[in-house]
Amino acid sequence: MKPLEGILVVEFAQFLAAPSAGLRLADLGARVIKIERPGKGEAGRQIAIKNLFIDGDSLVFHTINRNKESYAADLKDPEDLARVRKLVAQADIMTHNFRPGIMEKIGLDYESVRGINPRIVYGIVTGYGNKGPWAAKPGQDLLIQSLSGLTYLSGTKNDGPVPFGIAVADIICGSHFTQGLLAALLKRAKTKQSVLVEVSLLESVLDMQFEVITTYLNDGGQLPSRSGARGTAHAYLSAPYGVYPTQDGYLALAMGNLPKLDASLGCGILDAYPSPSSWFEYRDDIAALLTDKLQTKATKEWLAILEPQDIWCAEVLNYQQATQTPGYQAIGMQQHVKLPDGHDLATTRCPIRIDGQKLYSDKAAPRPGVDTKRINEEFNLADH
Repeated sequence: MKPLEGILVVEFAQFLAAPSAGLRLADLGARVIKIERPGKGEAGRQIAIKNLFIDGDSLVFHTINRNKESYAADLKDPEDLARVRKLVAQADIMTHNFRPGIMEKIGLDYESVRGINPRIVYGIVTGYGNKGPWAAKPGQDLLIQSLSGLTYLSGTKNDGPVPFGIAVADIICGSHFTQGLLAALLKRAKTKQSVLVEVSLLESVLDMQFEVITTYLNDGGQLPSRSGARGTAHAYLSAPYGVYPTQDGYLALAMGNLPKLDASLGCGILDAYPSPSSWFEYRDDIAALLTDKLQTKATKEWLAILEPQDIWCAEVLNYQQATQTPGYQAIGMQQHVKLPDGHDLATTRCPIRIDGQKLYSDKAAPRPGVDTKRINEEFNLADH
């Protein structure tokens, strides 16, 4: 039995952040009913990565909406809205990521919903919070990365701002949202009363940067100082932290014992920079010395030398290489979901294990409104 079996979630959410929380709750056993517009469904069905569409919907939609049901409702139609309200009255959790004021207009805001369901866990995702000067700004991933300082942590000091190559704001916010909803379920179990959960993309991305923002706030307001050497990976860490070219690829060196590494490689780093206090200031010069040495051997040769000495290092792999490694194969992260047209879609599974069991699911994202009739009958929504 999965931990959230018996929990009913009604999801009014689109795109990635809030729906990814619904995905995680579904993976953990909750029943997630997605409320969508009749016909086209939610807007995220048309947000394509590389213009890849599967079974009529974008590939990215499938990655975050598997294991859910779809209920079609026009929230501007009084009859549809009445049916939805009856469904919400029976739910454990309701989530949405509409702009501030939208749910108030249709009577599905927190105060209205807890009036019909006093034990509801009501979750909201916004871009910047419900109030304040930015409340109406578009809550989009790249914009959040840009407004939060995050884009000045990657790349070199000569690159200008560098955004992440994935929707990191959406993903971390969805994770925080899931944590909040689960905590709210525990609080509801104790109080028997409704709980309001609110997260924003901006707050999530600022929290994700807690180590560097805390450093900034306690370092006299000094901005992050990215290295000028290509491959360094952290604006606040000294050498040798970074990625270095080898004879046939790349080697990652994590934080570690620089004297021990220097003794193993014979680069003369400690002769030139004996004081640990200089290893941050002169990290570009140290990186150049390491690069010259590491390019003399293949990556696997260096791993054979460094790993037995407990020097933290790893080969740098692309997806083709990474998915073929024994480590990747051992954790069993891949699964296949069965599409309505009979084909399979390869994707990743939930990373959580419960009682030693990996959480797999072969239920694909639903077609728009495919479950409406059955849900109407099961929850007696037709009569209102």
